Amino acid sequence: MSWLPDNDPQCLERNTPETAIDLVIAPNMRDIGDFSVRRVLPAPKQRAVGPFVFFDHMGPATFGPGQALAVPPHPHIGLATLTYLYEGSIVHRDSLGFRQLIAPGAVNWMSAGRGIVHSERSPEHLLEETHALAGLQVWVALPKQHEQTAPSFVHYSVSSLPVLEEQGVSVRVVAGECFGLRSRLDTLSPLFYADIALAPGGRIKIDADYVERALYLVSGSVMIDGEEYEDKQMLVLKPGAEIIVSSHYGADLVAVGGEPLDGPRHVWWNFVASDRDLIEQAKEDWRNGQFGQVPGDSEYIPLPQ
Repeated sequence: MSWLPDNDPQCLERNTPETAIDLVIAPNMRDIGDFSVRRVLPAPKQRAVGPFVFFDHMGPATFGPGQALAVPPHPHIGLATLTYLYEGSIVHRDSLGFRQLIAPGAVNWMSAGRGIVHSERSPEHLLEETHALAGLQVWVALPKQHEQTAPSFVHYSVSSLPVLEEQGVSVRVVAGECFGLRSRLDTLSPLFYADIALAPGGRIKIDADYVERALYLVSGSVMIDGEEYEDKQMLVLKPGAEIIVSSHYGADLVAVGGEPLDGPRHVWWNFVASDRDLIEQAKEDWRNGQFGQVPGDSEYIPLPQ
């Protein structure tokens, strides 16, 4: 996916003593061709949550015969992308030669480092039939000392990710360490990403293990401090606040966060960097064909004007 300045997500400050919620972010819709996403981060009053500098909610969308997700090859620097699906599938191809089908519950983790190119498309076998797609893609800014490391890609299956099952609650730890579990996914900075499902009447405590934390409500509604919050919103939590999240009717949500970034980040298009000169160099490299190519995919997205 890509980022360029557009209408910003709406932010509602909730910084009052009686609530653990600092900010509520309502995403705006972004068209990326034949597909729309809800853009949550960056937001005007919340550029990042821990190292998470970009947060997109894809779908839910239905593609008819002849329609598909088609994001041609495009470059990244200075970040790691995490793609996690609830419905449908995507084929990832990159300039390292990886080709990987991702299905619901699995995770693709691509670390761009000093530069990588990838494409994201619907599988060919689905192009002639109706198919659905829903999921999340987030970007994690790499620590300054790792911004120029070699790119890499890893995939983790559903069965390889740790799961906590309690009455009315299911938690899959996708990245980092939380809820007493640790994911196999190696990260370069302290962070966590957990997929949480609450059955009707379910409840879960969100510990204050990390300085910056947020909840994104994928579907359903939750209660926090006696107030109900609907889906398609991000709730930014106060530092140090331990909260109880419950749901009368059931909900799917994601908890993310980590330690604050080691300095500000510049985000332009698909590039993230602590130094603007790195972004300017990446622009020039993409114009001049200095990034790698995705094998078998001759298309590409031109540098925005």
